[in-house]
Amino acid sequence: MAAELVEAMNMVKSFRVSDLQTLLASMGRSKSGLKQDLVGRALRLVQTEYSPELLKNVRQLYESRFPKSAAWLPARRPEGVPVAYSSLSSSPSLTSQGTDYLNGISKPLHTPATEVRLVPLPFYQTLETLLPPTELVAHNSEKLQDSHRVFELTPSQADQIRNASELRAGIRSVQVVLRICYSDPIGVQEDQYPPNIAVKVNQSYCHVPGYYPSNKPGVEPRRPCRPINITPWLHLSSVKNGVTITWGNFGKRYSVAVYLVRVFTAADLFNRLKLCSVESPERCRERIQDKLRFDPESEIATTGLRVSLICPLVKMRLGVPCRVLTCAHLQCFDAVFFLQMNEKKPTWTCPVCDKPAPFELLTIDGLLSEILKETSEDIEEIEYLTDGSWRPIRDEKEKDRERERSNTPEYPVVDICIPEANGHSPAHSSTSLSGRSGSGSVGTSAAAGGPAAAPGGGVVVDLTLDSSSEEEGGGAGGDSDDTEDSNDSPAPKRGRYNYDKDLVTAY
Repeated sequence: MAAELVEAMNMVKSFRVSDLQTLLASMGRSKSGLKQDLVGRALRLVQTEYSPELLKNVRQLYESRFPKSAAWLPARRPEGVPVAYSSLSSSPSLTSQGTDYLNGISKPLHTPATEVRLVPLPFYQTLETLLPPTELVAHNSEKLQDSHRVFELTPSQADQIRNASELRAGIRSVQVVLRICYSDPIGVQEDQYPPNIAVKVNQSYCHVPGYYPSNKPGVEPRRPCRPINITPWLHLSSVKNGVTITWGNFGKRYSVAVYLVRVFTAADLFNRLKLCSVESPERCRERIQDKLRFDPESEIATTGLRVSLICPLVKMRLGVPCRVLTCAHLQCFDAVFFLQMNEKKPTWTCPVCDKPAPFELLTIDGLLSEILKETSEDIEEIEYLTDGSWRPIRDEKEKDRERERSNTPEYPVVDICIPEANGHSPAHSSTSLSGRSGSGSVGTSAAAGGPAAAPGGGVVVDLTLDSSSEEEGGGAGGDSDDTEDSNDSPAPKRGRYNYDKDLVTAY
């Protein structure tokens, strides 16, 4: 029993991600997560729920991955037991390279290059393989190593490059690219540059993407690992092309490959998305109803789900609402901006929940697309209801504004800009006085030394007089003789600074 358990664990350790997901799904376990999470979950499953049925599933997956042969027979043994099969030791290629025990399996020191598979990239379509993945082998103990590769283009391949359209000035849509990844035969490998990398094509150094600066303190800049375009430095003829890769040998193993690819733009991927991946409004409503369906075990009943019409990427109104099929939220982001962002800096991460968002799982929300067409620009949020319908949230905001306006007290407006009839600058006037003052009241106020009525109906206030001049010039308690003299021979009134009152501007 112990030997079979160790055997099953060794098999699980050599599984790909797809094999691990198949095994976990067959036993009713979650198959989501990174590869290390899947491996740990599968190993715990083997240890805790070991059974003949589980062992049978593990063996079937293992034999589909590795057909029975002499090279893989040592897997059926406990770890730590040395292996000395004559079929392995008699091979001159293996004895010269030595052996490496990986998960209890005797393997050559250098993994066969044909087992390394690179992950497909949305912006690159592989047309032909010019150089299959081959491992970068260190020739000495130096830290910096040089590896040389040679390949040649056929006349048809050279014509494809010459006749390809230009994405922008000097950049063609058909390219020859160099890709580097880890030498790991398990699963598909993403592009990964070795340290101190430099690429020389036909004795000329080509451009390798640099590091992205980090805005966060204490975070080191990150280099975007993507295919390296070596087309401008190639001989588009029958002459062989040489590529020299300089890399740092710090213990990890890398493989290099050369492909003829067609490069797509963000607009190309967007057209493909509109053509092949649009979720119908009916299916979107079903998804909403599933999320809002009453759960008797839940203490809180959800009657609606709010969704913003603003893209979380650019903080603008959504143009083409897009989301990931595997995400649990209904919030969308703009497909155009998302593709443009990944064209410049490929991360393929959902901007809402930060989970992986590969291009293959993107879909356009048909229901939200219709809502965006039916709503005005001032609506920034909607709410989905349990029956699959929706309503805008604008009504509540308008009620809040009306409530604020109703609580604001109103004050009378004073008009201080009525011009005088003589063409001089305007003076202070009161709306209540100008609207209700008759000829009698105006004459009375003027005779009493108060504000004089302007011909236009306003009241002119003399700002050049102060309290002292009013007492001297005939106020309410002034001398009647002074008042009669002023009526018989009117003299121009002068203020404190000895200038005419008609030249005074009152604002």
